[in-house]
Amino acid sequence: MDNPTATDLPTVAVTGEPTRAPMIGPLLSVRNLSVSFSTDDGIVRAVDSASFDVMANETVGIVGESGSGKTVTSMAILGLLPKTAKITGEITFRGESLIDASERQLEQIRGKQIAMIFQDALAALNPVYSVGKQIAEAIRVHNPDVGKPAMRERCIELLDLVGIPNPTERVDQFPHEYSGGMRQRAMIAMSIANEPELLIADEPTTALDVTIQAQVLEVLERIQDRTNSAIMLITHDLGVVAGVADRVVVMYAGRQVEVGSVDQIFYEPRHAYTEGLLASLPRLDRRADKHSRLHRIVGQPPSLIFLPTGCAFHPRCPHAEVPGRCDSERPELVDVGPAHQSSCFFADRVAAAVKVDQS
Repeated sequence: MDNPTATDLPTVAVTGEPTRAPMIGPLLSVRNLSVSFSTDDGIVRAVDSASFDVMANETVGIVGESGSGKTVTSMAILGLLPKTAKITGEITFRGESLIDASERQLEQIRGKQIAMIFQDALAALNPVYSVGKQIAEAIRVHNPDVGKPAMRERCIELLDLVGIPNPTERVDQFPHEYSGGMRQRAMIAMSIANEPELLIADEPTTALDVTIQAQVLEVLERIQDRTNSAIMLITHDLGVVAGVADRVVVMYAGRQVEVGSVDQIFYEPRHAYTEGLLASLPRLDRRADKHSRLHRIVGQPPSLIFLPTGCAFHPRCPHAEVPGRCDSERPELVDVGPAHQSSCFFADRVAAAVKVDQS
């Protein structure tokens, strides 16, 4: 077989039409996903009964502070958790179960149909191989017949696409020769090399300045427009979510506390944790004097081994009634509007407080 040219490879150019079969129903469906780890101190409940869908060509933002279960959820989807993890629930991709899939089956899916941008690019990249060789490896795993000239051209094309300067020279450099932002963009280039149907981006703009953040998000949007791919965006940056996401899942202490569209989450929050996150953001439409400070959520996130009884957020919640339902009964995720869910006993009280604040 002759060596393929660059055009034989999957391309991330922004022209042309993707050749995938259209999806009917969710591309990714997660139902009652729970992940726990046994430790000497007790059981860590990293994810507790998470349920959400990701549709084709949709961007879903997973938001929450450190320890809320965002990354563990993504690792469970890809089957990358250690054997010590206990996983229950259902994860289906294109209607096929990922929980029941063998390691060989998952190897065919990872990097080709589902790809991930890892948060710590320095740790994710191998220091003894050039960046170009590592991108080429991601391509060759699923395209073993690609020749070296075409592979090199493809790697240069990908580095150029994600904004790496002088990609012809940079392709032969090692990770330690890249800045933190460039390493992050190299990881993005690696993840989109095979045009995955679902791209899981774990804090893709970490360590990047705002200008490069905008460029990276623009690249992700162009890729999505070209391939009709879906993006699961894991972040603690609500500004990033506001600019690119269609729907948002807010997580706290391993649990989903609110799910809704971007407009619903930002303008009609129905959970006290979401309200606190939004209030902590600086806003240009608010007048402030030199003595004013940003809102902060009091207290600290709870231990995932010793979660509070009832609502996990009640020790930090300004609306909680203690003693009462908040510290004795766990609230379920219920509908509070069209395609809008919240796990708060006082969702109406939160909505009223937000209206007062916005007036």
